[in-house]
Amino acid sequence: MPEYRRNRIPGGCYFFTVNLLDRNSDALVAHIDLRRDAVRKLRMSRPFHIDAWVVLPEHMHAVWTLPRGDSDYSGRRRAI
Repeated sequence: MPEYRRNRIPGGCYFFTVNLLDRNSDALVAHIDLRRDAVRKLRMSRPFHIDAWVVLPEHMHAVWTLPRGDSDYSGRRRAI
């Protein structure tokens, strides 16, 4: 397993991209309502601000700002 080096800044702004393994899939847009619900629920338990989010059929880009003192953007990303 690779060792990722992440810059963890509490309260920081984070950009990330997620790609599906199957680049011909439309799973991200086909199930967008489920993703919206998951994000809404996650933001209630682990708040963050969505600065920008673009969802395409096989990948997505997002920019999130975390609360002061919190740097766990990867945990939130995995939860969705």
